[in-house]
Amino acid sequence: MNHFDYRDGQLCAEDVPLSEIAAAVGTPFYCYSTATLERHFRVFSEAMPKGALVAYAVKANGSLAVIKTLAKLGAGADIVSGGELKKALAAGVPASKIVFSGVGKTRAEMAAGLDAQIYQFNVEGEEELDVLSEVASSKGATASVALRVNPDVDAKTLAKISTGKAENKFGIAWSRVKAAFAHAAKLPGINVAGVALHIGSQITELGPYREAFAKAVALVKNLRADGYQISRIDLGGGLGVPYNDKMAPPLPESYGAVVREAVAGLDAQLIVEPGRLITANAGVLVAQVLYVKRGEAREFLILDAGMNDLIRPALYDAWHDIVPVRHSSAHAKVYDVVGPVCESTDLFARDRELPAVSAGDLVAILSAGAYGAVQASSYNARGLAPEVLVKGRQFAVTRPRQTVDDMISQEQWPDWL
Repeated sequence: MNHFDYRDGQLCAEDVPLSEIAAAVGTPFYCYSTATLERHFRVFSEAMPKGALVAYAVKANGSLAVIKTLAKLGAGADIVSGGELKKALAAGVPASKIVFSGVGKTRAEMAAGLDAQIYQFNVEGEEELDVLSEVASSKGATASVALRVNPDVDAKTLAKISTGKAENKFGIAWSRVKAAFAHAAKLPGINVAGVALHIGSQITELGPYREAFAKAVALVKNLRADGYQISRIDLGGGLGVPYNDKMAPPLPESYGAVVREAVAGLDAQLIVEPGRLITANAGVLVAQVLYVKRGEAREFLILDAGMNDLIRPALYDAWHDIVPVRHSSAHAKVYDVVGPVCESTDLFARDRELPAVSAGDLVAILSAGAYGAVQASSYNARGLAPEVLVKGRQFAVTRPRQTVDDMISQEQWPDWL
């Protein structure tokens, strides 16, 4: 469920017409709904066993306003960089609810996490363990860690967002798990507290979760039998969302039932890391039609938003529904919906049927709240689009539009030029 609906012929974010925001901030822009963010977080949290740490995956949407909205509801944060650590702390997430994931943590990032006294590092390999031990020991600190294991489970999602198979770069190979725990137990500055896994993103079947969770729980029990004090289990995130009405991923309640069944009687702190599920359908990208161009065999709808604003279709062949901001009863036409960027991959949709539109009309690219603004770039010297948060009848710009002058001010040339 989201809070983007037509009212009096206008697509609104909660109680604000998107055309009103466009008039105030220009296009393109991202718009997020507070009511949708709050509802998605509550529905997911209520589906989890009591006491679970729901650590929002900041990589899905790093807007400070979004993180703060969720932090006020009690969310923790799953982070993958020192920058995300600073953002989470700045937005009010307690360090005691922050989990540091990611395969390439630097010494500086480890030190920052230790200084902040975060809850847990999810360690991806023995080499990383050694470095974290050195950093922690140099500070006279102890890092609480969960070792991320790779259960070699096919998440049945896109190859580019699968993370739990043996060929993926993530986690410790299943055959080396016992050796990795034995190694960690000997290191100074390391407290081996848990087992972690994360098998992928946009997962639309529960079977892979059942298989991965069963392996993780069995591992916890085996490790405890070997004398390890394993008190935490981090099951990751990745539950899919409907990008169109033909998709029907499992509901949080169904996912929660699988989690509850898997960890029943385990007596361990549960950590889950939803990201896309919270933010994807809570955001849209609004753009203006620049031209309707007739080609040899097709018509092109050329928008002022491009792949630099939303790269998911170019990167993953991802589907996003596209709708007119003003409700239209015009006859349907088939378009290739494209942007102005000088790349053939600057394509949002091919052969997409839409009500006939004209230059100057506004369209909304739906389900753009996850992996949209965070993956944006200034390619072609196109400034980052602004982000707007709506609450009821109010809206506020939470990140202003980046101008070319902003970009130029960040550059310089050497004295010899």
